[in-house]
Amino acid sequence: MSLYVRCRFTEILLNMPYVTSLFARKMVAAAGTAIDPKATLAPVGIDHDAPWDPKHMIPAVAYYDMLEAMAEVVDVTELPVHVGASMRCDDYGALGLAWKAAPTLYGSCSRIERYARLWTDVVTYELREHPRGTLFVLHRAGERRLGLRLSNEATLASAVSLSREVCPVPFAPVEVFAQHNGPKSKAFHEEWFGCPVTFDADFDAVLISRQAMERPNKLGDEGISRYLTLHLDAELADFQSAPPLVAEAKDAIAQALNEGGPRMADVAKGLGLSARSFHRRLSEHGLSFQTLTEETRRELAEGLLRDAQYSLIDIAFLTGFSEQSSFTRAFKRWLGVTPASYRKSNS
Repeated sequence: MSLYVRCRFTEILLNMPYVTSLFARKMVAAAGTAIDPKATLAPVGIDHDAPWDPKHMIPAVAYYDMLEAMAEVVDVTELPVHVGASMRCDDYGALGLAWKAAPTLYGSCSRIERYARLWTDVVTYELREHPRGTLFVLHRAGERRLGLRLSNEATLASAVSLSREVCPVPFAPVEVFAQHNGPKSKAFHEEWFGCPVTFDADFDAVLISRQAMERPNKLGDEGISRYLTLHLDAELADFQSAPPLVAEAKDAIAQALNEGGPRMADVAKGLGLSARSFHRRLSEHGLSFQTLTEETRRELAEGLLRDAQYSLIDIAFLTGFSEQSSFTRAFKRWLGVTPASYRKSNS
């Protein structure tokens, strides 16, 4: 494999942000019987019948693709708000506990601003002062496609849902802002949020009054909060200093795809691990070697199809297929369209 192709593979893999499978599962559950849950979750690498595992991460682009496919079947106007409304602190593990144990809502939001990197590499948060209170701002890079917009709405709604969980009195924001175009009617959104909702705004954010931010949380506990903060600080330090195992593994898998197929023992050895330790470490991320290999193939195929210099035959070979027809069948199974159709719609 040429140096250029190796660098291109690494670039594609490192630019693949991930989200927790929890949101995908909740979106599908909220859609009800109008869609087939198994068929909807399978292309993003989720087994509908397997236990829910928030640590099982899926590529953000695959998640957005899934939401857009759902939008072709059901009305998704209210869907992200229903999903955000269903979120609870306990869904977020230690980070959710830190939200609950913070002494005030401002403290809760500060925990998310600092530690959200432990949960996702797609979204960052910012607390910003405003004449009418404090903005809890959501930053998410990328094309403002439908899937991303729906995901942003669900995230804003989840912030309000978590605030209502810890607030000792009924909670409503001062205003909610979204950068994208709004639905024909904002009535449902404004009724659920309990405040004006402004679309086509300059940012995505929830505006919270200073009174609400300073009010003690009903489950706030200084001692537990300090303990959790120390725990999260240690986890964040480990996260920032340790090389990302999954990214390194996917890079190794990518290099092996056109050399007879990757073997777990060989990839593990290249990472300085035994096959057993490698399997255990992948399990901690909610992954198996088989699913990681399949994800890597799909992500590389998508990335290479956006690069016009590669023919379909080249991409089939580079992603580990001996024949273009086998690659076409696999790609259609992953995304529901042929490689040629995908390249045409993304050119």
